[in-house]
Amino acid sequence: MINKTIFAGNKMSIFMLALGFLGTLVSCKSQEESDSPERPNIIFIMSDDHAYQAISAYGSQLIETPNIDRIANEGMLFENAFVSNSICAPSRAVILTGKHSHINGLVDNAVRFDSTQVTYPKILRENGYQTAMIGKWHLKTQPTGFDYWKVLPGQGHYYNPQFRTKEGMVLDSGYVTDLITDFAIDWLDEAKEKDQPFMLMYQHKAPHREWLPTEENFRAYTQKEFPEPASLFDDYEGRGRAAKEAEMRISTHMGLTNDSKIHPDIVEKLGHKDFIDWYSNAYHGNLDRMSKSERAAWEEVYGPINEAFEKADLQGDELTKWKYQRYMQDYLASIESVDENVGRLLDYLEENGLAENTIIIYTSDQGFYLGEHGWFDKRFMYEESFRTPLMIKWPRVIKAGSKNKDLVQNLDFAETMLDAAGVAIPDEMQGLSMLPLLKGDKVEWRDALYYHYYEYPGIHAVKRHNGVRTDRYKLIHFYYDIDEWELYDLQEDPHEMNNVYDDPGYSEVRENMHKKLDELVEQYNDEVKVPK
Repeated sequence: MINKTIFAGNKMSIFMLALGFLGTLVSCKSQEESDSPERPNIIFIMSDDHAYQAISAYGSQLIETPNIDRIANEGMLFENAFVSNSICAPSRAVILTGKHSHINGLVDNAVRFDSTQVTYPKILRENGYQTAMIGKWHLKTQPTGFDYWKVLPGQGHYYNPQFRTKEGMVLDSGYVTDLITDFAIDWLDEAKEKDQPFMLMYQHKAPHREWLPTEENFRAYTQKEFPEPASLFDDYEGRGRAAKEAEMRISTHMGLTNDSKIHPDIVEKLGHKDFIDWYSNAYHGNLDRMSKSERAAWEEVYGPINEAFEKADLQGDELTKWKYQRYMQDYLASIESVDENVGRLLDYLEENGLAENTIIIYTSDQGFYLGEHGWFDKRFMYEESFRTPLMIKWPRVIKAGSKNKDLVQNLDFAETMLDAAGVAIPDEMQGLSMLPLLKGDKVEWRDALYYHYYEYPGIHAVKRHNGVRTDRYKLIHFYYDIDEWELYDLQEDPHEMNNVYDDPGYSEVRENMHKKLDELVEQYNDEVKVPK
């Protein structure tokens, strides 16, 4: 006869042993999980046409940007960050795909983005990330690879803008920079409640032309005066046809209507003519979007500016100086809103316990001229448009206050985000992961960057060119309707005022730079196509 008491005791002993073994497994698993780093959230912040010269972390004498500076102060500031093609849509395509323009197919603003391509948001989404795209898209096709998207159609508008959504077009009341931030925070509020990391592309329209600031900021900035760059009246002596023939001079190509905010009737009365008639239409189109109160505030400030301009009847260099000041007032006032809203987002992350394990990237789609060489806009491989701001904050990895001098490029952004998320980087991507640089590791890095600009013939008439930049030298080849070479010694001539391509003293440098350019053309499988 079975002794039920003994059997029951044995069952209890076996049960207790099993519980102990299970507890050991759970304990080991918990320890293993705690040793494995949590996958980081990622927020990619990109403004449009934000020059590094207009960020105080880069030593700007024009504006203070305390909130954008927070990212640099609490993370890493890149002193040598560049783009591969300095124009809006192509830069965005390079960032998404990790491939040069000639490979991803979007070489200029007229081309539609092939959204079937592999992009880093698609890869992150496939690997468990929540993904969203909010703000300026500018790629014509519908965003893909995102759980949620709400984007501006084309360039979008500053006041009371429309947005494209999966459900169709919607009209929102407010100022575009504030609205994009509102939508981003609303999405983050939902994303943080889910047991998944997130990746948000938070992309501003500002400070893209036509530079319409908020009332608070235009009231403040129209009272300010800004220092002129030394090369505002550059005569392009020592450079070739490309610089001389480009149509982006403040003096003759910047519009008095939508750029300087002067009424078309006054422009006509004084005998001026805007370079492109579109400017007058843009002037009316933007103001017509405003509410009655917004329009009244605008007229209260810009009305007297118009009256003073008409009375002064400026000509020549004095008109150029006046246009430069108007340009800076509205451009920088638009940046003020970006900085304010970046601060809102950073505060939100801290208040919700998300800051520690969230990678924050701040950049622009390219640089911009703020009167240097007498120009506005971008496109050239010269420093002001080729170079872009870049700062990255990741408290768990990056030492606060770090600075990096390596040659990095927007070609590297996709690879860096994938690597940081622990996701394999596709072989077809052409950039490098900056993760070792973020960690402060000593690694062998590239010694040169490749650049190629295509949009010619086109607005601003910047000729097609490609080139190579090292830490000291830059070689540029302008082609298509010309065949001219320029070489700059950035150590001796940081403002690129003197082309030394034909200087015998630089013959060895010229030869080495040609070799380096040929190597990069081959490495990236590119070619220069000249029409027959």
